[in-house]
Amino acid sequence: MTGVLFACEEPAVWRKLYAKYWDVVEAKSLGKGKKSGKLLALEKWYQEELPVAIAKRPERYVTHSELVKLMEWKLTRGKFRPRLQQLVATNGEEAVEKTSKKAFSLLPDIQAAITELSTLRALGPATASAVLAAGGPEHAAFMADEAVESIAGLGPIKYTAKHYALYLDKMAERTKTLNKADSQHDWTPHKVEQCLWAWAVANQMQLPLLKDIEIDGGKPRKEDSDSEPNKRPAKKQRTK
Repeated sequence: MTGVLFACEEPAVWRKLYAKYWDVVEAKSLGKGKKSGKLLALEKWYQEELPVAIAKRPERYVTHSELVKLMEWKLTRGKFRPRLQQLVATNGEEAVEKTSKKAFSLLPDIQAAITELSTLRALGPATASAVLAAGGPEHAAFMADEAVESIAGLGPIKYTAKHYALYLDKMAERTKTLNKADSQHDWTPHKVEQCLWAWAVANQMQLPLLKDIEIDGGKPRKEDSDSEPNKRPAKKQRTK
């Protein structure tokens, strides 16, 4: 399935998938065994609460507690690494706020912002991208394994600033294409990333909710030409 969705340039297909985002999150959360339900709560915090908190500040930044919780979200979504969770907590509160504030001020220079955030302990390009996507979704996309692997030519994943740059260039390209074809012009790299993640996870879990989303050769087999309404989803160890 690598590259199938990413090659699609029809906004209606992407909107259908975006509308199912939280269904996929819930299904993945229920499949976490002992951690069942935890991912859903953390996902809602990351996607809905954190962006609002950052946007309300005179200057964008994340607090120490927010960074620790963001790491918990990231590790709960993927492979849990207790050492990283412990390591990120050793960053000082002042250092986290000062560094993240500078990183956001460097946007739209993503590479400079990634480099700045990577000076904090336990933060590599992937975690840094999660911080930037939360406060600057129009500029950044989280470097989710599933999203990267959904783009032909980007595997195997390397958790480096260079590989993130390649990934983000692809995301920006698809964002531009979708906004050009979609009258609502509300696509961002982060929104595209959410769709790629949902597509990959739903296929991995063989969820039936994708049965009405058919793509063939990068184009929909049979989709309405009109986009669906914009339905927002309901409410040093090696680091990455």
